[in-house]
Amino acid sequence: MVCQLSCFVVLFLECTDRQSFLNTSKWMEDVRTERGSDVIIVLVGNKTDLVDKRQVSIEEGDNKARDFGVIFIETSAKAGFNIKPLFRKISAALPGMDTLSTKQGDMVDVNLKSSTNASQGEQQGGGCSC
Repeated sequence: MVCQLSCFVVLFLECTDRQSFLNTSKWMEDVRTERGSDVIIVLVGNKTDLVDKRQVSIEEGDNKARDFGVIFIETSAKAGFNIKPLFRKISAALPGMDTLSTKQGDMVDVNLKSSTNASQGEQQGGGCSC
């Protein structure tokens, strides 16, 4: 674990793996030992798309985060669930970012793939439109 110059640390646990949840206590203690109490810790429960394999409830994650005084959010990288809110939470927690507007209306989604380029790339055997 490298935390020497970081102002925040994101710790991921798998909602489908009980042991990863249990490990988070040590990980958070390690971060606090290495960086002190000034570092922002974000605890992320990932793989929420695997509902039938869930071993960690949202309440457990939320309670652990509350006990350690850290931010908690659940995501699914595969399904794209809560990815933007994760980064919004991180940016809102960073020092000096409270003066920036985080209203939804100020956010712009940028689609880097045009539908014509994407289909051309697929026809040529590549998935990248660049």
